[in-house]
Amino acid sequence: MQMQEFEIDRSRYDEAADIVPEFVAEPGLSEELIRFISKTKNEPEWMLQKRLQGYEWFKKTLIPKWGPDLSKLDLDKISYYIDPGMKESKKWEDLPEEVRRVAERIGIPEAEKNSLGGAGFQFDSNMAYHNLKKEWEDQGVIFENMDVAVQKYPELVKKYFMTKCIPVNDHKFIMLHAAVWSSGTFIYVPPNVKVRIPLQAYFRMNSERGGQFEHTLIIADKNSEVSYIEGCSSPLYTDSALHAGCVEIFVHEGARVRYTSIENWSKNTFNLNTKRAIVEKNGIMEWINGNMGSAATMLYPSSVLVGEGAKSDSLGIAFAGPNQNQDTGSKVIHAAPNTTSTIRAKSISKGGGISSYRGSVQVTKNAKNTKCSVVCDALIIDDKSISNTFPFMRIDTNKVDIAHEASVGKIGEDQIFYLMSHGLGKEQAMQMVVSGFIEPIVKQLPLEYAVELNKLIELEMEGTVG
Repeated sequence: MQMQEFEIDRSRYDEAADIVPEFVAEPGLSEELIRFISKTKNEPEWMLQKRLQGYEWFKKTLIPKWGPDLSKLDLDKISYYIDPGMKESKKWEDLPEEVRRVAERIGIPEAEKNSLGGAGFQFDSNMAYHNLKKEWEDQGVIFENMDVAVQKYPELVKKYFMTKCIPVNDHKFIMLHAAVWSSGTFIYVPPNVKVRIPLQAYFRMNSERGGQFEHTLIIADKNSEVSYIEGCSSPLYTDSALHAGCVEIFVHEGARVRYTSIENWSKNTFNLNTKRAIVEKNGIMEWINGNMGSAATMLYPSSVLVGEGAKSDSLGIAFAGPNQNQDTGSKVIHAAPNTTSTIRAKSISKGGGISSYRGSVQVTKNAKNTKCSVVCDALIIDDKSISNTFPFMRIDTNKVDIAHEASVGKIGEDQIFYLMSHGLGKEQAMQMVVSGFIEPIVKQLPLEYAVELNKLIELEMEGTVG
């Protein structure tokens, strides 16, 4: 699949919808704002208390000093709640024209029609559209806006929301998320139900100096199966924006979850996202991630394998261009015997961009017969760019099979010369090399997202060759 075959339209990502929000919170965080958010959403008291607990811990916790430089992120200038002033709809035609136009440019309605079992579209702090096809409703599948789920399934949400998987005190930006989270996705798949068609949610941060804090909670009950896709983007502004979402996934015994995410935040956005899964006996968790935009990204999808025979596979690609720092990777904790994990990470750096693989593998003393393979591949386009690898492994038992390998390469002149001798221009030749490098990730994506990832990589590659 050659990248140059696809037409590129930057406006699909960079153009903001001309929507005047109904409410934009004053910049900065306060208890008054947190109470306002909770009251607006008519939340139960336990959720308000969880928000306030997160806020108290947030105030006492320092910003991390490791990883990308976050000094340019002024948290006092971020608006933590932006209500676009529209009701959630199950019909695209009921949305305001400007919002519908953004969704159509991104391709959500068309994708839902052709290849999705359900779709959601969040605009700033609230969900604009959400729908699940009837065949899955009839089998007991729940696919709701997270705000709606709190109202309709309070006991189920209370049991899983920021408890065992990602507790409120996990780190500073999770504390912030707990305080101001808004909307997102809730999925519950009953025992033995296999959702063969992917569900999708798309998160669009539209406002200047905005923050988006969607919460995704997926529960795959015993022997169930579900595939979920998230897309993210935002238009380019001068001032910094913040994305600090949270993804919690529970893979019960014998269940299987595939989570796919393509993130294309604008280069004024700090992407500080947290994703984690708890995997029980014989469960399978699959992570597929593509990270393109943002000024700085800190993202490390994690699996905690708590049941015998549990398995986790992680596959990711990060692209760091000029003035970008992509600090990504994956983490896995083997806490039960006969568990298996694979981590494969790829990164591309050009124009002075910094890409870093930061991974962690932990094997507890109870996790005998663990198998784990970690492979990190980096491609550097020019002499200005940087690639780093920060692996961490802690093995507390002897009966394991652990492998780690890392490679860093540059596009060689001999490769370019060979391809140009077969009729390609220099830019086409470089794009072909990059396309081959990312092929393992592309092959794992649904067709529409494979095309989209190729388009995004081509956008990033533009201007590389003088």
